[in-house]
Amino acid sequence: MQFHEFWQDLAPLSDLPPDGPFSAFYPAPLGDGELRLPIRILPDGEQALCSLIVNQASFAVVEALAARLATRLEPFAPEVIVGLPTLGLTLADAVARRLGHPRYIACGTSRKFWYEEWLSVPVASVTTPDEKRLYLDPRMLPLLEGRRVVLIDDVVSTGRSIVAGLALLRAADVTPVAVGCAMLQSRRWRQQSGLATLGDGLVSVLASPRLRRDGDGWVPVDE
Repeated sequence: MQFHEFWQDLAPLSDLPPDGPFSAFYPAPLGDGELRLPIRILPDGEQALCSLIVNQASFAVVEALAARLATRLEPFAPEVIVGLPTLGLTLADAVARRLGHPRYIACGTSRKFWYEEWLSVPVASVTTPDEKRLYLDPRMLPLLEGRRVVLIDDVVSTGRSIVAGLALLRAADVTPVAVGCAMLQSRRWRQQSGLATLGDGLVSVLASPRLRRDGDGWVPVDE
């Protein structure tokens, strides 16, 4: 498959063994089908991750992910969805619509002149390692006060983006009832103490392993 062909359709469940080896893609189960994820080789050439870029996915795939995530979040009775940039905003929008909300709240990394520095935190991620600052528009605070808030990102990998989002909400005196994502990527996020304590409050649709090279293919790594 060409890279641009990934994330466009849900495929029937394949008969590939769960422990690989995998070559062209990793088959992540999704309902009665699977979402085939491209294997992204890390700089050392010996390890790889399974990639999901939500804003390059077809509308059908985004809706399928959002529908399943919304269903799994319903028991938390969310009243407000907060999305993390950049790719988490696409998913947050779709999940909020699925839940019947009139809007969602977007965090951002671009500082508007009316923003307050105290309502910002540093943030970096596995795909954007250069540190930025994450902001919450102070004019949105009345929408969060006393509400059941869910924080959403597209993928949780190292966990740094979610930890930054939680810190930003704490600055606003908000504790989310849950954190939602489309995919848990490997298990490195478990090293973040702020996420390990979430327990069942960390909700995802897909999970994918870290991979290591094995001959001409890739196999899951026990982390």
